[in-house]
Amino acid sequence: MAEWNFLTNHARVLVFIAHDPDARLRDLAGAVGVTERAAYGIVADLTEAGYVVKEKEGRRNRYHIQQHLPLPDSVIEQPTIGEVLDLLVHAERKRSRPRRAN
Repeated sequence: MAEWNFLTNHARVLVFIAHDPDARLRDLAGAVGVTERAAYGIVADLTEAGYVVKEKEGRRNRYHIQQHLPLPDSVIEQPTIGEVLDLLVHAERKRSRPRRAN
């Protein structure tokens, strides 16, 4: 069976940027499991679509997610990017917390 991910690489990049808006493309690519060139293309796609605003700070970039925008998906009732990121980031934090012994 072929390996697949539930979230697209674009969604995974958004989640990573939500966690670290100052991330370097190299770090982003490593976390998502794509090449730096692919990460650059994904960020460019998200920027062109208006979901991410890239701000230059010295030699680095800082990314701002436009959380008020709706998802580009007509199948569901148009939640905003921020609503979806809240769910994903909350789930990620919950997973990464150490479990308490009862």
